[in-house]
This record gives sequence, C-alpha cells and structure tokens, in this order.
Amino acid sequence: MTALEHPARAGGPPGAPRRIPFPVVDEVARHCLQEEEPETVHIEVHLPGPLDRDRLRTAFAEALRRHPRILMREAPGGWYRRRYEWELTAEPDVGVVTFPPVGRCALRDARTRALTKAPPLSASPPIRLEVVEGAGDVEGSEATDAVGVPAPHDGAAPRRSDGTVLFLTINHTALDGPACLRVLATAAELYGGRDNSPAAPPVRRAEAPHAPEDTPSNWARPARVAPGTPEPSPGNGLLVTELPLPHRPKGSPYTVNDQLMVTTALTLIHWNREHGARPRPLRITMPVDDRPRDAGMPIGNGTRLVEVPFAYDELVAHGPADMPALLHRTATRTRALKSLPRPQLGHGAALLTAPVTPVTWRAALTRGLRRAAAPWTSTTLLSNIGRVPYPLDFGEEAGRAHAVWFSAPARMPRGLTVTTASTAGRLHLALRWSRTLLSHGDGAHLRDLFEHYLHSTEVSGP
Repeated sequence: MTALEHPARAGGPPGAPRRIPFPVVDEVARHCLQEEEPETVHIEVHLPGPLDRDRLRTAFAEALRRHPRILMREAPGGWYRRRYEWELTAEPDVGVVTFPPVGRCALRDARTRALTKAPPLSASPPIRLEVVEGAGDVEGSEATDAVGVPAPHDGAAPRRSDGTVLFLTINHTALDGPACLRVLATAAELYGGRDNSPAAPPVRRAEAPHAPEDTPSNWARPARVAPGTPEPSPGNGLLVTELPLPHRPKGSPYTVNDQLMVTTALTLIHWNREHGARPRPLRITMPVDDRPRDAGMPIGNGTRLVEVPFAYDELVAHGPADMPALLHRTATRTRALKSLPRPQLGHGAALLTAPVTPVTWRAALTRGLRRAAAPWTSTTLLSNIGRVPYPLDFGEEAGRAHAVWFSAPARMPRGLTVTTASTAGRLHLALRWSRTLLSHGDGAHLRDLFEHYLHSTEVSGP
C-alpha cells in the first residue's frame, strides 16, 4: 500500500473531519519549509478566449468536490504528537478562484505571487486559482522573470489579447502538479460541457530493462550548478519559453524525455565550464509518475524520484557523431531506473519518518541531515510532464489550452529546476532558479544553451 492509498480514518468525536496521516513525501516537505523560498508548484494555462467568472467558480468548486482528497488542511496538534495529519473537509475553507485587477503587469504579478506566496496549509484546499483576463497570448509572456520586467526574447512587444491565463498555485507539501491538473481538467469539462478525458498514453516498444554499464557511482559527489550573478534578495526567479518539439526518428530506442535529459546535462556541463567549476559527474533527479490520468487518479504527492547519473567525460568529449550513442545510453539508464521498485524518496526517508518519536524531534533531525547531505544532493531536477494528457477544453468561447507551463521549486542546494510539457505540438519550458544562485540574465543564457543543445539531439537516424 502506497502513501496515497491509506484509508481515511476517523479523528476525534463523531462528526469531526476525517484525518489522514501525512505520507512520507508530505512529512519531509513539512519539516523543511522555508519562508524565503516557498515550496510552490505553479501551473500556467493559456486559453484563447474569455471565461465567465461565476460559471468558472461553480465548475471549479464542483471539481473539488469530485476529488475530495484535495479538500484538506493540516490538523492542529501538540509538539509531542507522532504524526502530522491532514484533516479532510466537506467544503473549501476559503474562496479558491480569484480575479486579480486587469493591467499591463497582471501576468508578471501573478507569476510573482506563484513563487512568493504559498497557499497556507491551515486552510482547505492548499491551492489557489488566479484568472488573469486579457493576457492569453503566448508572445507577450515567453521570457518573463517572475520578479523582473517582461522581456520576450524575440524582441516583440506584449500584445493585448481577449484570452485568459489560469494560474494554479499549489503548496507542494500537500500536492503535486499532475494531481492538480487532473482537477483542472474536471473543472474544464464541467464548465464547457466537452469531454476532457485523457488521451491514451503513447505505446512504447516493450523491452526488458537491464542494468546500465559504466555509469558513475551514486556515492560520488555530484556537480553543483555554478553560481552566476546572484541577486541580493532571496526567493525564486522564473523564465518560461516555447520551443519546437525535438525531432526523433521513427523507431528510435530513446524518447523525447531522453532527449530532454541529455539536453539538460549538456546545458549544465557547458554552463559549469564557462564558470570555471571543478569537473564532477552530474546527477539529475527525474520524477516518475505511474498514476492513471482518469477520474480515479490518486490526489496528493504521487511521484517517486530517481536519479540519472552522467560521467563528466561522456558529456564533454561528445561530438555530433557521438550523439546517438549518448541518447541510447541515457535511454537504457532511464528505463532501468523507472523499472526498479523504490519508495518515493528512498528507503532512508521512510525510516526517517517512522512515527516512533515526536514529530518535532524528527523535524530537527531531518533538517540537520538535509544540511549535512547538501553536497551529495543531485545537480538539478528535470520534471518532464510530457504531452499534457487533457485537452483542457473550456468550451466554444474560451476554447482549448494552447500553452501549459509548470514549474517546480528551486531551493538550494540544487538552485535550478527544469520543467517541460508539450501542448499543441510545442514544447513549453520553464526554468526556475534560486536568486541566491542566478539572476534573470543567467536564466536567459541557460535558456539559449538549452535551445541549442535540444536542437543538437535531433540526430538523423537511430
């Protein structure tokens, strides 16, 4: 039984809200909260047309009721308690859907709030949906630092639009992006009356995974992202951009995810060499999500994390002729790692969160171990959502989503996360970084490097 499958149990007197113990992922995140860099996940959905405010509020409220596991808040408790617990509520404690004032900075300000203001755990549900009206075109928002000035990298000035942008901000202690996207797809179906069932997943050629050879040990100290031009204030910066999906020859043994993994590794090796960092192997954390995408999808933090290693020499010494071999090796590694049964955060985290001591003692121990293990933390996180499985069709007037961005928290010691998704045949890339490590100019340079190396993975044959 996984953490998400624990049945709710009664807590307190009859009629009191049901309670669920925090799963391992939630507890570890709860132990390590920081006000300077909130653990938020941001989802940004661009629609071509306008939405009716009352209809959207009604549809989203009903979608929450249809996925009751999202209606939760942290239950109060003393320092001596052995577990944190979620309290499941019948209705939201607060209004979830808001409409910020329309203006030229509305899009930028919504991104800023997504990075700096986490929905509180004390109110159900720990998410919020901001609806930015008149800002639905992609061109005016491609390269926006969430704490800076909109700066489309193609030089185009922002244009007014009749479209709408939905900003779903999630407290990552409680929920992840794919789960909340499922709820949003339900809301789209209720609002527009159109089928928003998930598309069938792509059919992969069945191969028995085997252990990869000649990979660096996970005990080796991995490279860190070299500092660029840190900014004086803490928090996260964000840059989003739209790119063509990389070409992949038919029948290739590797996937677009493998191309993105190689692209991320080559981008960071290039960046670190430019900044004089000591040569070290890379380890890239990759979330794996095995949940179904239909209405029965378990809601919560449901991904497990694996780490994909790369030797320094295999990345530095490669040329165009070596790219197929690098992609094949990466595909072998990712397939093998995905196939291995493993707890969401590994066996150590499961032991660390065993309810044998008061939760406050475990919190202090977890924070201490996190600081001590910082040098061995993976270099970065690549979260590839893949093809967004739902059409996110809000009906005739609002239309179907033509761009969807996600971003994951980017707290130190990683300090940089790469999140990708594809919609309408385009790749939507979000780079998110800790401002104590990088600046907006650094983010723009990393985006350019990523685009260059993504193109380099388009080899002509398998």
